[in-house]
Amino acid sequence: MRDLLLLSIVCGGSLYALRHPWVGMLIWTWISVMNPHQEWGYATASMPLALIAAIATLVGLLFTKERRNPLDRPASQALLALVVWICITLPFSIYFDLSLSLFERSMKIFLMVFVTIALIDSRKKLDLFIWVCAISIGIYGIKGGIFTVTTGGNYRVWGPGGFIGGNNEIAVAIIMVIPLFRYLQLQQSNVWMRRALLVVMVLCAVTAIGTYSRGALLAIFAMAAFLWLKSRGKLLGGVLIVLVGVVVLTSMPEHWWDRMRTIQDYQEDDSALGRLNAWHMAWNLAWDRLFGGGFMIYKYEVFLQYAPEPDRVHAAHSIYFQIMGEHGFVGLALFLLVGAFTWYDASRLISMSKRRPEIAWAGDLGRMIHVSMIGFGVGGAFLSLAYFDLPYNIMVMAVSAVWLVRHLAASQVAAMPPPHALGSQGQVAGAQSLRHR
Repeated sequence: MRDLLLLSIVCGGSLYALRHPWVGMLIWTWISVMNPHQEWGYATASMPLALIAAIATLVGLLFTKERRNPLDRPASQALLALVVWICITLPFSIYFDLSLSLFERSMKIFLMVFVTIALIDSRKKLDLFIWVCAISIGIYGIKGGIFTVTTGGNYRVWGPGGFIGGNNEIAVAIIMVIPLFRYLQLQQSNVWMRRALLVVMVLCAVTAIGTYSRGALLAIFAMAAFLWLKSRGKLLGGVLIVLVGVVVLTSMPEHWWDRMRTIQDYQEDDSALGRLNAWHMAWNLAWDRLFGGGFMIYKYEVFLQYAPEPDRVHAAHSIYFQIMGEHGFVGLALFLLVGAFTWYDASRLISMSKRRPEIAWAGDLGRMIHVSMIGFGVGGAFLSLAYFDLPYNIMVMAVSAVWLVRHLAASQVAAMPPPHALGSQGQVAGAQSLRHR
């Protein structure tokens, strides 16, 4: 029954996407981020549902007039530069054949990122995109939170598979969508909807704790501190953050605390030592090879040449060292540039929305994008999630919102009467001000 439902949604939505490709974009995002066919499907588990949605979206994109330039912001331009660099580094991969499948997977993701930007040309589409991203991960946060509460936190929460199959990966993904739910909550006028979203956010936070992920704990603390610094009511916000933190943390069992204490005693933790060894390997490899080693460098032969401890073969478990080892320092610089420009666009949303209540939503989104990026930046320092869809979707939200705000300002200027028809110099100045926002 679930297979039939999934197949009906994907096939029906893909047919509709031939005329309205933004619908296909939403279906692609849902399947790519959530992996519903692998989590709940049986017959559809091996079916290329994401590919079906992607093809329908691309065909629809060719014929629709509702599209825009996806390269009109520095963040998307930096991403294009990163994509080009990855293509350049591919032939220099240490294990070229093994790298091809991962290269193809990442290229599909990047292609659909640009398609998504091109298709988001209204606030309605942007908000629907945010809803899809948030719910696709949030559903696991709701399930995991209930599981953690009912079991007293005695068992770990694991992810559904794909990029977020592990406990650490699902923790960071859930942390990233908590700010998105906060943005959506701020846009609601219905009190029950606001309360429901508050419950979802709390359950997601409980899930992140229930994964036993040490990186997630650090990310939560970083996000909470940043959110408190940026909040208007610091006293009330601080009390709520401390209260929720105390209730959740004091409810966790002793063996959860034992695992968290290994953050201090990392010298005795085999996993932590393996990561440090992999980071050394990536650093040495990047110094030796301008183009990095390619996607599949986590092999004994590579560690034998570049790692301090060759026998301790370990995945990078860091978005920064992952990109550095696989695509060199140039790749790392471009990757960081994407993040820096995304942060800048989020800051622009905040500044452009000041004293403009009609676009207060843009300021809310900019602040929550910052919080989400803090979560990914800290949590991702301990995970190999450099090619995961969600952080690039966050970039899509930032660049699309900036375009929408500027488009709104341009339309307001166009609707104004010519300067000679205005009654005062103040009105002329106001029109000029709008043009330069």
